[in-house]
Amino acid sequence: MAALLLLTSPFSALAQDVELRSLDGSIELSGTLIGFDGEFYRVDTIFGPLTVSAQGVSCRGPGCPDLQNFVAELRFAGAPLIATQLFPALIERFAADRGMIVRRQVLAENRSLFALVREADDTLAARFYVTASSSDAGLEALIARDTDVALTLRQPGGEERAAAEAADQGDLSLVARSRVLALDALVPLVAPGNPVDALSLEDLARIFAGEVTNWQDLGGPDAPMALHLMTAASGPGQDVAARILAPFDLTASPAVIRHENPADLADAVAQDPFAIGIGAFSQAGNALTLPLRGVCGFSQAATPDSIKSEDYPLTAPLLMVLPARRMPLLVRDFMRFFESAEADRVIRRLGFVNHAITSLPLSEQGTRLANAVAAAGDEIGLEELQGLVGALSGTERLSPTFRFEEGTTELDAQSLAAVSRLARAIERGAFDGRELIFVGFSDAQGRASANLSLSRGRAEAVRLAIMDAASEGDLNRVRLRVAGFGEAMPMACDDTAAGRAVNRRVEVWLR
Repeated sequence: MAALLLLTSPFSALAQDVELRSLDGSIELSGTLIGFDGEFYRVDTIFGPLTVSAQGVSCRGPGCPDLQNFVAELRFAGAPLIATQLFPALIERFAADRGMIVRRQVLAENRSLFALVREADDTLAARFYVTASSSDAGLEALIARDTDVALTLRQPGGEERAAAEAADQGDLSLVARSRVLALDALVPLVAPGNPVDALSLEDLARIFAGEVTNWQDLGGPDAPMALHLMTAASGPGQDVAARILAPFDLTASPAVIRHENPADLADAVAQDPFAIGIGAFSQAGNALTLPLRGVCGFSQAATPDSIKSEDYPLTAPLLMVLPARRMPLLVRDFMRFFESAEADRVIRRLGFVNHAITSLPLSEQGTRLANAVAAAGDEIGLEELQGLVGALSGTERLSPTFRFEEGTTELDAQSLAAVSRLARAIERGAFDGRELIFVGFSDAQGRASANLSLSRGRAEAVRLAIMDAASEGDLNRVRLRVAGFGEAMPMACDDTAAGRAVNRRVEVWLR
């Protein structure tokens, strides 16, 4: 008989009596069926709730489900940007790729049912209920068990993590509880023709706090600024408060004009020559996107490559926050679909940035090398820089980049998605006969010798994570090597927390 696993069923069924018997008849287990996910029974027994694999038992009793005609059901709720734009397109593509059609039924103004039906025999395979609310509401519904998956434009906050623990919903901060669907970014937006060519994070903070009110103060015309942001309760609105204003102990000015939709924000900015907004890279529309400038001279523009590698400091992943339980097989298949080339095409067509692996030769990265020389600290000499260039000569940088919290080797959610994507490529043989070099870098906080050691440790942590994730591939067909160069090649200024976070990374180079 299959092992009895202490898991939680993804569905609540009507309490009904069942008797599970091992295939050889030697073991019987009776109780009340409290859930079935297509693969596992969840039964309340005299021993407490137990989960049993359907493959190892036969089921008798009025509560036994129909194994052959099981219908997977899941509820998704949260950010409208995901629920109304990205998710429907991904569901349609997933269904078509697997020989199914989608029948959509609008249940309410903000709620739809997507029924996935097998074309071959017109049988129902799954029901996906999708509710467009907000990142806050999606997380609240997840904690209250009113939805199964939260769709959010931000990570769960401290109060939400505490509420989830109190509600026996597990630790929402675990990276395994988040899945990155696609990537976007917060970007400064101005009208075409605005003469200002770049702004720093401090500039943005002071502008939207109302401390800078005239374009003349930034080298522009003598004209007052009109300020545009997303609503304060939205994911992007909260991101602006946390990532741009809070680091400078500032709050948003009451003069800010708020928008429900990022496309509306971009349109308003594009039509006003004296407007400025912080909007979404995916929906910049006709507005002009400004690069971010640091006091040390770096200028970082939002591009698909810089967002994908997180070299741009205001990258904003579109997330699913998952329940602390096993989901049905078809739903897990849907989650894996997000790593496919078909999903990549859908994501790119909708204006978001996907995780598809791209490359750029070292010979085309003169600006990065120039920045490395210009910004090298007092403890980084010519010998270290020559060693870096020599080690990477003849290589090309792959887009997956891995980020860490200060002083740690803990990967964030976007980096875990990059681990999975790179591991699948290795398993497919995409790099057979080649060498992958995991190159660690650090910020400039602390001693250079300690940062050098930490950068090597991070590179080794990523290499081991890739090896573990690529367990189905033949790792003898690809060489995996690590190197660390500490603070020798900064990608951003170390004067802000966002810049330091960009510099703490492991890059992947292909030889």
